[in-house]
Amino acid sequence: MTTDHRPPTAEELAIRALVQADVAEIARWVAATPLWQRYRVSEASFAERLSNGRASDATIFVAEQAGRVLGFVWLVERGAFNRSAYIQLIGVRPEARGSHVGRALMEFAETHAQSREMFLLVSDFNLDAQRFYQRLGYRQVGQLDSYVVADVSELIFWKKL
Repeated sequence: MTTDHRPPTAEELAIRALVQADVAEIARWVAATPLWQRYRVSEASFAERLSNGRASDATIFVAEQAGRVLGFVWLVERGAFNRSAYIQLIGVRPEARGSHVGRALMEFAETHAQSREMFLLVSDFNLDAQRFYQRLGYRQVGQLDSYVVADVSELIFWKKL
């Protein structure tokens, strides 16, 4: 069996709402990712978080190619200062990174947002993510030291949509 790792085209990549059947698979690869492990995310805790999000009608989208979920984005419409859109979480399956899945999810969230601004947090040690957001037009506007995890600063990124 051959695995095709070429970047998906816009026609091949579908973005849709998260369904319960997606939760276990996403939780599995999220919990196996070192970045998420640093935040003490387990498969069970992440599955519960996604399920609770679905139950409360959270806006969570997945990117899918050929029936396989490659990433997700969790958008909170007025999650920043009860005014601006906020990306609460975004994740791309490790083997799909660099294949435009994250970009497609961010662009989808931006066009879906009812706000004219988008905020997100990114870990100070996650330089690849910082560069990714900067390429999309985001800029750092603040920093929260030890906000989620001790000795890790969360950088506040913002973009005018």
